[in-house]
Amino acid sequence: MKVAVALGGNALLQRGERPDSDIQESHIASAVDALAPMLRRHDVVVTHGNGPQIGLLALESASDPALSRPYPFDVLGAQTQGMIGYWLVQALQRAAPGRPAVCLICRTLVRADDPAFTSPAKFVGPVYDKATAVRLAADHGWDVREDGQSWRRVVPSPAPAELVELDTIRLLMGHGVTVVCVGGGGIPVVDDGSGRLRGVEAVVDKDLAAAVLAQAVGADALLLLTDVDAVIDGYGTPHARPIRRATAAELRARSFPAGSMGPKVEAACRFVEATDGIAAIGRLDHASALLDGTAGTTIVRAA
Repeated sequence: MKVAVALGGNALLQRGERPDSDIQESHIASAVDALAPMLRRHDVVVTHGNGPQIGLLALESASDPALSRPYPFDVLGAQTQGMIGYWLVQALQRAAPGRPAVCLICRTLVRADDPAFTSPAKFVGPVYDKATAVRLAADHGWDVREDGQSWRRVVPSPAPAELVELDTIRLLMGHGVTVVCVGGGGIPVVDDGSGRLRGVEAVVDKDLAAAVLAQAVGADALLLLTDVDAVIDGYGTPHARPIRRATAAELRARSFPAGSMGPKVEAACRFVEATDGIAAIGRLDHASALLDGTAGTTIVRAA
């Protein structure tokens, strides 16, 4: 079986944790330990989020007196792909020593006229109280938004249209390589009109890019791994309950938070609607059980 695995950025650096290297490496080691049985039985391609990490780098860049201007988000996205990809490759090779693994820095083509550029909605960086978020927004020209009980920075998140390095990903997978790719949704680029690509100030949604990746490589399953047990129907209400199995149509009939579970549900629905595969959403440490359909939320095209 061919499996596409998308690791959530918040699962690699949990809310409120210090963004120290050793803490993130520890989480990644635990994540790969959860994937180890799958790595031994299936062909796996791995992608990951970068919201907490890219937000931290953006904050550091904006505060660095040695810079005349902060690094742009496409460059910061490349930095997070290298950093997280390195940690993942190290852990993957420890977990499956007989199988080669590689991190591929990837670009994702987006439309220059995507309406997301005028409506920032993607959460990045650490959480703040409201007063701190408002102050930072004024100091740095940020957009900020409420995220649960806290506040975070938001940036544009255009839809992924095409994976620039797709042929290379397929080539590597065809030779038995576990590929870490399209990290953070890929570095967002647009066509400048002459066939040349240039980076833009945005962060592509990792889950939607994962759906594009999974479909493009012919995956049988897409696992969207995060820090919650399952998709919750009626989240935040007295009637909240986990959804264990649903069709894409059933999920589309419900409403989910745009900044968190919404993109995961949309990605899962897009994948199963376009393929004969299954998608699953749930906790990172339940990865094997998610693939077996015994944990999390399983999404199928039809009942």
